[in-house]
Amino acid sequence: MIFFRGRSTWIFYLTAVILFWLKSYAVLQFYTDLKTTGLLQQIILWINPIASSILVLSLSFFFGKKLRGSTVLIVDFLATMLLYADILYYRFYIDFITLPVITQLPNVGGLSQSTVALASPYDVFLFVDLLALFVWWRKDEWRPTPVTKKQRGLTVTVAVLFLLANVALVKAENPNLFKAFYNREAIAKAFGIMNYHLYDLVSQLKPVAALALASDNDLEEIQRYVAEHEISPNPVLFGKYKNQNVILISLESTQTFVIHRKVNGQEVTPFLNDLIDESYYFDHFYHQTEQGKTSDAEFLIDNSLYPLPSGSVFVRYPDHEYEALPEILDRRGYQSVVFHGNDRTFWNRDDMYDSLGYDRFYSARDYRMTEENTINYGLKDIPFFEQSMKYVKQLEPPFYAKFITLSNHFPFLIDPEDELIDPPNSDYEIVNRYFMTVRYEDEALKRFFQELKASGLYDSSIIVLYGDHYGISEAYEEGLEQVLGEQLSPVERIRLQRVPLIIHVPGQTEGKTIHTVGGEIDIRPTLLHLLGIDTSKFIHFGHDLFSPEKEDFVVFRDGSFVTDAYVYTGNECYRKSDGALMAKSMCRPWFDRRSAELENSDQVIYQNLLQFKEK
Repeated sequence: MIFFRGRSTWIFYLTAVILFWLKSYAVLQFYTDLKTTGLLQQIILWINPIASSILVLSLSFFFGKKLRGSTVLIVDFLATMLLYADILYYRFYIDFITLPVITQLPNVGGLSQSTVALASPYDVFLFVDLLALFVWWRKDEWRPTPVTKKQRGLTVTVAVLFLLANVALVKAENPNLFKAFYNREAIAKAFGIMNYHLYDLVSQLKPVAALALASDNDLEEIQRYVAEHEISPNPVLFGKYKNQNVILISLESTQTFVIHRKVNGQEVTPFLNDLIDESYYFDHFYHQTEQGKTSDAEFLIDNSLYPLPSGSVFVRYPDHEYEALPEILDRRGYQSVVFHGNDRTFWNRDDMYDSLGYDRFYSARDYRMTEENTINYGLKDIPFFEQSMKYVKQLEPPFYAKFITLSNHFPFLIDPEDELIDPPNSDYEIVNRYFMTVRYEDEALKRFFQELKASGLYDSSIIVLYGDHYGISEAYEEGLEQVLGEQLSPVERIRLQRVPLIIHVPGQTEGKTIHTVGGEIDIRPTLLHLLGIDTSKFIHFGHDLFSPEKEDFVVFRDGSFVTDAYVYTGNECYRKSDGALMAKSMCRPWFDRRSAELENSDQVIYQNLLQFKEK
C-alpha cells in the first residue's frame, strides 16, 4: 500500500477527502437516476462534492491531535450513513431525504420490511473506503501531526473556492434554479448531496422565526386570500344529507389505473367497479401528498390545507391549533373515531388525533392480532374490517368514522391464502405483487360493505373511499410500463398520480362519473357542503367538487400543477391532451396562484395562525 505509507494527519485526511469525494459522486452518478445532459452538467456533478468533502472531514481539526485519526473515521462513517439513507429513500420516492424525515423515524416505525426491500448487494461498496481507512489507522503506527490555524484557514479557503466555482457553473448552466428551491432533486444534482443537506438544515430554521413573529394580522391576510378565491358550492346538494353518518375509507397506495383494469383476464377491482356504478366517481382526482404520505392525505382531508414541503405535519406540529373536520363536526353533535390496525404511535397519530379533535382512536391494542392475521405493517384488511365492525355498531349516530387500510402497503407482501388474482408477468416482483394486494384490498372492501348493509349503516351514511397516495413510484415504472403496455411520458407520470375518489350517498342507486380536476384538499369542503355546513366560515384551500363553478386546477407540493388543458411538471409545460411540450408562457397564468396556495397554507401551519381564529 504505497499510497498509504504516509502516516501524517494530512495524508490520512486528504486520502479520506478524496475517497469521500469519489463516493459522493458515485452516489449521484450510479445510485440515483439523475439525468445529466451535456458536458457542463457532468463537470458540475464531478466538482460539487469537493467543497463539502473538505469541510465535513475538516471537523476533525477541532479535536486533539491524538483523536484526529479516529474523528476522521467517525465523521466519515456518519456522513456515509447519511448518503446511504439518501439512497434508500431515493430508490422508492425518487427524492432526497430531509431532516424532518430523519428526526421522525422513531415516530414512523424506523426500519422495516420496506427498508430491507430497498437494499441492494451493491450498497456494500459505499463502505469499502471506510474499511480501508480503518485498517490503515489500526495497523500503522499512528503519528499525528499538528494542524495550525493557517492550515485550517487554507483548508476552508480551498473549500469556499470550489463552492463558488460550483455556484458560478450552476448559474451559467441553469440561472432559473435559484428561483425553484422546492425541487430537492435539482438542488442535489447542482450542489451535491451534502450541500443539499446543509440547505435543508437552514430551510428548517425559517419556520422557527416565522412562528415567533406570527400575529392576527397574518391570519387576516390569509382569510382575505381564501375569500377572494371562494366559489359558490352546488346549491342543490347543500344540506341534502344533513346529520348523516360519514364513513371515510383510506385505500392504501391505491391508484386510479387499477380501476376497471384486467390482468390475465381477471378484474383487479371487481367490487370497486360495481360500487362506481351506484356512486359518484371522480376520475380526474389526484393525491397531493409529500413526504408524510398517508398522514399527509389525512391532514389534507381533515384540514383542507397542503402538507409541508418536508416531513409530516403529524410529527412536526402536533401541538399547533387546527380547525379540523372532527372538531367542526363535534359542534354539530358528531362523534369522531379512527380505525387503524397498527401501533398508535405510528406517524405520531396518537398525539395528532387529539389535536384534530378525534374522540377515540382504535389501534393495534384494540384488535386481536396474531401471526396469521398480520403482515407487513399490521392487521390484514379483511380481519381489520371484521374486527372493526363490533366497535362501529357501538357508535351513536351521527358519527364520523375513518378507516385506514394497510394490506396494500409497499413492498406489497401477501400470504398465499390471500392471493385472489394471478399476478402480471413484469420483470419487477414488487409491481406484480401490487396488483395482488390491490385485489385483496378490494375483497376486504366487498365484505365490509356487506356488513354495512346488514347493519343498516349503508343507507344512513355518506361513504367516501379515496386512494391516499401512489403505490408504484418512478423507481418501478419500467415494470408498470410492461403491465400497462405503454411508455410513460412526463404527462403520463402526472396522470399516474390520480387516485380513486368514490362518494356514495344514502339512497343512491345510479352512478355518475364526474370529470372535474380535483385533489384531496377538496374533500373537506365537499363533505361539509353535503352536510349543510357553511364552508365560508373556515380557512381552506379546497372547493366543493360538485360545484359547477369548480375550477379545473390542482396543485402538487413540488410546485407541479394540472389544469383543464395543461400539465406543468419538471419546470416544463405540456399540453394535457397529447403530452406535447409547450412554451412555458402557456402555463405562466397559473404560476402566481400555485405559489400563493402553497405559501399561504405553509404560513397557516408554520405560524400556527389558527390560534388567532375565533371558533
